[in-house]
Amino acid sequence: MNYEEWEVTVPDTITKDPLWKMSVYRYALFVGDLGWFDVTKIHKDGRLYKVSNQLYGSLGSVSANIAEGYSRGSNKERAHFYEYALGSARESRDWYYKSRHILGENVVEHRFSLLVQVIRLLLTMVPQQRGKSLHEEAATYEVNEDIAIETILKEVPMP
Repeated sequence: MNYEEWEVTVPDTITKDPLWKMSVYRYALFVGDLGWFDVTKIHKDGRLYKVSNQLYGSLGSVSANIAEGYSRGSNKERAHFYEYALGSARESRDWYYKSRHILGENVVEHRFSLLVQVIRLLLTMVPQQRGKSLHEEAATYEVNEDIAIETILKEVPMP
């Protein structure tokens, strides 16, 4: 399933909400939805039962925290939830790395590209809401945006 195919399946109750206009939310919801299939495959290997639960929890937390933050009244509160989403996106990336032997390189690289896009957007949003920059070392995300968007939109075989 690619992004365009997925997008038409999202119900109007979600797409008609102003939150839907945020690309970070759409990407987070998309990778969370793809995670359902990934977690189902991971869960079949008994050794990775806890990994599958952790991955699904962290993936769901990304879009949920973006949604909750979006609904907050102050910039400080929004930034707080966007920071939670950022942590969950990084946690999800970590769990995907640990699942790479089951999911395969293509699937994991596709999920990485989506999560890196979410991370990059959140790293921009948090300081905007706080009115100041984040206090973390600069990280270089070497992602060619044309290739990243192309990767996000391309079809990746379901596990």
